Amino acid sequence: MDDYLNTFRDMISLRGLTDHTLKSYCTYIRAYLDYLSTVLLKSPEDVSWAELRDFIRWLQKSRNLSDRTVNCAISQLRFFTLYVLHKPWDDTQLPLRRFDEYLPFVPSREEVSILIDSMPDLKQKAMVALMYSSGLRVGEVCHLRYEDIDRKKMRIHISRSKNRSDRYAILSKKALDILTAYWFVFDRPRGWLFPKQQCCEKPIDTFFISRHIHDVERSLGWEERITCHSLRHAFGTHLYEDGVDLLTIKSLLGHKCLNSTTLCPSCF
Repeated sequence: MDDYLNTFRDMISLRGLTDHTLKSYCTYIRAYLDYLSTVLLKSPEDVSWAELRDFIRWLQKSRNLSDRTVNCAISQLRFFTLYVLHKPWDDTQLPLRRFDEYLPFVPSREEVSILIDSMPDLKQKAMVALMYSSGLRVGEVCHLRYEDIDRKKMRIHISRSKNRSDRYAILSKKALDILTAYWFVFDRPRGWLFPKQQCCEKPIDTFFISRHIHDVERSLGWEERITCHSLRHAFGTHLYEDGVDLLTIKSLLGHKCLNSTTLCPSCF
């Protein structure tokens, strides 16, 4: 089964997908190949549509997956079938699930201010301040380099964002002050702005800050509702409440489509 997984990785790489996407796509294909080896005792070419449906039912039940996540697994199976097995895919045999849409939680300005001030470590504080005041994705913050910060023009260069385009994000004075204090205390990093602990040659992991945000929420007696992405939503929502037009917010967030911007709560 390792040969199938390696071929799957190669085909994803040929599409030019990111390492993060590669890791994500392999998650359920690895589970599928293990299922074939231990349960069905079959090669992928010999699996029927009924057995594929049984695998999806087993996967959802065994891992307690949401319908949205099940759709991700189905999409990976589709890619595997088309590009590794070179067999046709029939959407009528394994349809995508319908799922409920929920608005993300958006913290208020006061809650964000309290959260930033309560972060016990300057590295954590700087990362949270940048996610909120510049509207950055957590991956964009983790992959910032020293030269991306333009202190004179008060902006941040974001290279190869989620939609594979560069952009400039705004840099607030408060965020710059926190970032500067962090930089001096943490040995003035010149490569990755937030290097991985004990390894300056790699950027910090994206899960690092999420864990600390929830720690602070618990210490404040709050529910664990704030995520890295809800800080980005808060950036867009608070700009809109201040009268900034949607096209400007779209540009600052780095969205390709205006519909993505209008999905932020309070935009209507």
